[in-house]
Amino acid sequence: MDHFLILYLFPLLSLVLITLKIIDKKRNQCCYILDYQCYKPTDDRKLSTEFSGDVIKRNKNLGINEYKFLLKAIVGSGIGEETYGPRMVFHGRENNPTYEDGISEMDEFFNDSIEKLLSRAGVSPQDIDVLVVNVATMTTSPSLASRIINQYKLREDIKTYNISGMGCSASIISINIVESIFKCRKNVNALVVTSESLSPNWYSGNNKSMILTNCLFRSGGCAILLTNKASLRDRAMFKLKCLVRTHHGAKDEAYASCTQMEDEEGRVGINLGKNLPKAATRAFIDNLKVISPKILPITEIIRYAFLVILRKMNTNIKKGPRPMINFKTGVDHFCLHTGGKAVIDAVGNSLGLSEFDLEPARMTLHRFGNTSASSIWYVLGYMEAKKRFKKGDRVFMISFGAGFKCNSCLWEVVRDLDDGNCWKECDIDKYPPKTFVNPFMEQYGWVNDEDASTFVLPD
Repeated sequence: MDHFLILYLFPLLSLVLITLKIIDKKRNQCCYILDYQCYKPTDDRKLSTEFSGDVIKRNKNLGINEYKFLLKAIVGSGIGEETYGPRMVFHGRENNPTYEDGISEMDEFFNDSIEKLLSRAGVSPQDIDVLVVNVATMTTSPSLASRIINQYKLREDIKTYNISGMGCSASIISINIVESIFKCRKNVNALVVTSESLSPNWYSGNNKSMILTNCLFRSGGCAILLTNKASLRDRAMFKLKCLVRTHHGAKDEAYASCTQMEDEEGRVGINLGKNLPKAATRAFIDNLKVISPKILPITEIIRYAFLVILRKMNTNIKKGPRPMINFKTGVDHFCLHTGGKAVIDAVGNSLGLSEFDLEPARMTLHRFGNTSASSIWYVLGYMEAKKRFKKGDRVFMISFGAGFKCNSCLWEVVRDLDDGNCWKECDIDKYPPKTFVNPFMEQYGWVNDEDASTFVLPD
């Protein structure tokens, strides 16, 4: 009888152990954000209307047509007067930036944000197991990752990843790298550092497709601390639910829509091609096709599918508006990349979002500009400062980048949040402002009335 009991208990015990092992493995594969810190440069780096006008005047390659173009671009950009630029612009050296300018721009960010993050999270530099650094248009030797390791004296066995050329969607790519590591290793702390160095890429020529970047891109950055330690999940802010990356680099039009290049005079800058809106739209649609079933309830998918079939079958319905997926059935907050006013408007229309949903992205663009891959974290900070996050809420992040790429992910809020990150220093109650009076049009609107044959730039 005992032998038969053992024969029955052994497979049952094995099944229990296998089940516990699977549960433990999944438990330790979770990706949590412990904390994050957005960089707020010092006030002496603010690009006011008056100073921006002086910078434009210093560019002797511009004529009346370029001035009119810049005025229209700046007025329509959605950027305010408190965004930040690199120091070499304030020193009047944008025509000939040095290698050290880019390095010092990164060091200011590293010294401020990483230190604040580790201190607030109560994590020692020696506790970091993985470091991922993404700065798209600047590479150094030793790498920027090595620079951080040297500065903070990180461990000798730390695993580092230094990625470049990924554009504005790089921070989600960095999160994906960390997520993949978490699936293979237990009890890991990872530090993601995301920024962009504007110093080597401030364009001083007259190519309109390249000078546009000076109107949108601004200095910024973010340091993010992630973990898969089950013991730390009660301290976590967000839990990663899913992540999807879409890359259209195989399509020539998409590949060439956003490139770092030299103009005819050999001046380096970022060229934003005419195919960029089309490339972004296609990448966005393909990304949504993959992530929508992962983040939306099955009832919404069925409803949408039914309406699409019904529209195809009924010719009268075809004349009406196309059916749209209601993303709010599975998402509480939308964290959109601040690529510009037109980008925010287009994504908002595609997802059927309200002005309330778009407010965080619009205000981030207004206050900090497009800070490349770190932009979405400033948007996240705005929502936190506005006390919008409650435990269990779901946050949808969307970013675009050169290549052309569209990356997105969904986070679950693990606990109520109201700190506000760098926004708590910005008097969050004054956002959104009641009126948006653009000082550029007030101060430089006279340019539109000038004639090219008689125009003389005033002193």
